[in-house]
Amino acid sequence: MVRFIEENTKHVDKETGNKSNTDVTTATKKVLQDLIINNGGGLINSWVDSMRACSPTHLKSLMKQSSWLKEHPSALEMFEEILHASEGKQIVMFLDYDGTLSPIVDDPDRAFMSKQMRRTVRNLANCFPTAIVSGRCREKVYNFVKLTELYYAGSHGMDIKGPEQGSKYEADKSLLCQPATEFLPMIDEVYQRLMEKTKSTPGANVENNKFCVSVHFRRVDEKNWSDLANQVRSVMKDYPKLRLTQGRKVLEIRPIIKWDKGNALEFLLESLGYANCTNVFPLYIGDDRTDEDAFKILRERRQGLGILVSKSPKETNASYSLQEPDEVMDFLQRLVKWKQLRSGA
Repeated sequence: MVRFIEENTKHVDKETGNKSNTDVTTATKKVLQDLIINNGGGLINSWVDSMRACSPTHLKSLMKQSSWLKEHPSALEMFEEILHASEGKQIVMFLDYDGTLSPIVDDPDRAFMSKQMRRTVRNLANCFPTAIVSGRCREKVYNFVKLTELYYAGSHGMDIKGPEQGSKYEADKSLLCQPATEFLPMIDEVYQRLMEKTKSTPGANVENNKFCVSVHFRRVDEKNWSDLANQVRSVMKDYPKLRLTQGRKVLEIRPIIKWDKGNALEFLLESLGYANCTNVFPLYIGDDRTDEDAFKILRERRQGLGILVSKSPKETNASYSLQEPDEVMDFLQRLVKWKQLRSGA
């Protein structure tokens, strides 16, 4: 059966970046319900309700902005505190792409990063091992970023490749991890079927991200969301080895394997030689629901920090927040300047 997966979300303790194990209350858990797509009727209505609830235009804050910011303060305002937590440790950077390095746009093929952001990320990679971890297929992300010195993890971490050249922090130059290769024919088949099935829904955009398929509904009129849900359901019911999760106005179809952005983070740390090290400080910045898998790993390891990019209060495992890509760029530039001053550059 294909299910929406609801994660166990927990509060984050701000004391020097450590995370607590206190469960959030049921009333403030993620809006996305755990529902079975094989059934129809009321469950499809629940699915559409979750699409609506997770839409930024309908998001109702579960707590006041000021209260949320006390729990997840600005990473810019708390920059010195973050540096203090990383003292004596090797910082390793993990960055989502859409909504983090580039703005969220209606057309996913036009999610370009600015020249200034690209220059900032290049400088960052000269100071710290740096990886882009995205739901996009790896080739698409690389074509957007166009920096050879980075690690790239596409398809929610199911397609990982090391730097092509120019990195000072190279692990194995032949580094390649693709744990879902056996699902490629199935993903291609689902992509073709969804392209055909959803073509009657204006604004629907089906994207083949190699090891997953994304159904974007950002440009779909809300009155047509129920039709789109039924179209996707009619395809998905034939594929019990695939699961369906939801991001920011996008439905993600992925193989049912235990692999996500959190696993990608751990794999990359191991590849860099930091598997069991206490002197490493991973910093993960992301804006999407799928980035919570990485935030959760950092909390469980009690190592490093997660930074959520969001203008609205959300339940998250991240410790700090930034509001938009421009703030992300400011934070990264400050980090680079700090490193260069420490290195005497």
